[in-house]
Amino acid sequence: MKKLKVRLDTNGYEIHIGSDGLRYTGHQLKEKDFAGKVIILTNPIVKKLYGNTLKQGLTRDGFEVIFLEVPDGEEQKSLETAGRLYHELSSHYAERTTPILALGGGVIGDLAGFVAATYLRGVPLVQIPTTLLAQVDSSIGGKVAVNHGQLKNNIGAFYQPRLVITDIDTLKTLPAKELANGLTEVIKSAVIRDKGFFAYLERNLDRVKSLEAKVLEEIVFQSARIKAEVVEKDEKELGLRSILNYGHTIGHAIESASDFKIEHGEAVAIGMLAAGRISSQMGIFDQKELARLKCVIEKAGLPTEMPSLKPKRLTQTMEHDKKVLGGKIRFVLPKSIGTVFITDEVSPTLIEQTLAG
Repeated sequence: MKKLKVRLDTNGYEIHIGSDGLRYTGHQLKEKDFAGKVIILTNPIVKKLYGNTLKQGLTRDGFEVIFLEVPDGEEQKSLETAGRLYHELSSHYAERTTPILALGGGVIGDLAGFVAATYLRGVPLVQIPTTLLAQVDSSIGGKVAVNHGQLKNNIGAFYQPRLVITDIDTLKTLPAKELANGLTEVIKSAVIRDKGFFAYLERNLDRVKSLEAKVLEEIVFQSARIKAEVVEKDEKELGLRSILNYGHTIGHAIESASDFKIEHGEAVAIGMLAAGRISSQMGIFDQKELARLKCVIEKAGLPTEMPSLKPKRLTQTMEHDKKVLGGKIRFVLPKSIGTVFITDEVSPTLIEQTLAG
């Protein structure tokens, strides 16, 4: 098992990455001085796959286990669902020291984090991500939120977990499409911060898709390391952390405009390549590197072309994005593989041309 430390001023935490982590969650919680009752928030699909394994380990280590379930789907990330969970937590007499364990993908992690941050003004949160997307991105860094209306993650907080337990064995039950969605954030990590890691992906994507444990552990570790380094330098997204939004400005707009029919990983993959095309048209990102990026995205099994959505609707959605500042849309654009920059100087004409495909 590999361990990473996210070093923050007051609320740092560890990320544990390896096989068979679910069985030893109770031991790891005891090491953090937890005892008594734990709440596991999950969905029925994940509970069926991993609920018993997690519960058995926790019970063996003396914990009382309570499951709270929400149906699968992005639509569950809502204030309505959060309200129902507050009621259930109260009915189970959850206290300020009662940890919420988020067992699932990004939806569960974001929702559980939002509920943990707001119930009783904050209860302990432990992230146990079961998808690649959650393992390399949403479980790390403390951004928790729900959606409201057609806008994604626009009601939320920064609330760091007490611990992240990543069991790569859970990736073996992921559908190929979900694995590809997670690879979006892996590729993103390499593009923004580590050209050597990008080259590693170019060489090893076939082994990733074959679910080789050693390679899975390595890509999760390297992606988590990159995100941890960025979060340590800018916990509240006041500057550097914005580079983690590479691909997300256009990606979130695609998600929202498609009524979330296009999944997060697919949308961000399209957004990353669109940002690369914008940078290339501005004379910054080399065409050969743009071709390498497109090749890796395709090899991961992700889309590379803009969907048939109206550019005007995408632009309007981006104008409501959290990253807009002073009325200008801010983009994270690649300068070269391994280096990105933030700008609000992209011309509206270039944006429209790119969105039109």
